[in-house]
Amino acid sequence: MTERDRSIAGQGPRDTLARGNPRGMTAGPRRALFVDRDGTLIVDVGYPRDPALVEPLPGAIDALRALGDRFAPVIVSNQSGLGRGLITDAEARAVHDRVIDVFARAGVGFAGAYYCPHAPDAGCPCRKPAPGLLLDAARELDLDLARSVMLGDKLSDILAGRTAGCGHTIRLGPDVDGAGGSQRCDDWAAVAVVLRSLA
Repeated sequence: MTERDRSIAGQGPRDTLARGNPRGMTAGPRRALFVDRDGTLIVDVGYPRDPALVEPLPGAIDALRALGDRFAPVIVSNQSGLGRGLITDAEARAVHDRVIDVFARAGVGFAGAYYCPHAPDAGCPCRKPAPGLLLDAARELDLDLARSVMLGDKLSDILAGRTAGCGHTIRLGPDVDGAGGSQRCDDWAAVAVVLRSLA
């Protein structure tokens, strides 16, 4: 990524997020829960440009709050509306910041928050299914990929997690298959059960 793209992809939000270990985490590489944003963490509205439309999916806040001592949650999101010219940098930033704020007000802090601004044909190594966002996060946040989980609603999320070396992948949604052996969960309540069961 260029310096400009790195700034868009999360340098600003990482500056404002609490760094260090989530409560209960021990020193050393941490286990991450990589979470796709639109359609997994919040309601998918297409190409999001209005922060007022940010709405967490049912159960997401409760699950993340309850699991905060087991996983360092990290947002990894494709935002191709930027590369396609459908949303502006300012609109993308406003939505991104609103997501972080909504969850923070409910007691959920993210260890990191990243998004790729590129269109699908740009060949970007950080656009899922490429693993760049996860690899950047692992390096910058001291995360143990082999013990981490990738959670998303699309096959591209699952493939990014696998390519990055995540030890477990979960595909969210009642109408999707398990994406070649990944765990499938209908909703966040089911996700919480699976995550609690992981050693």
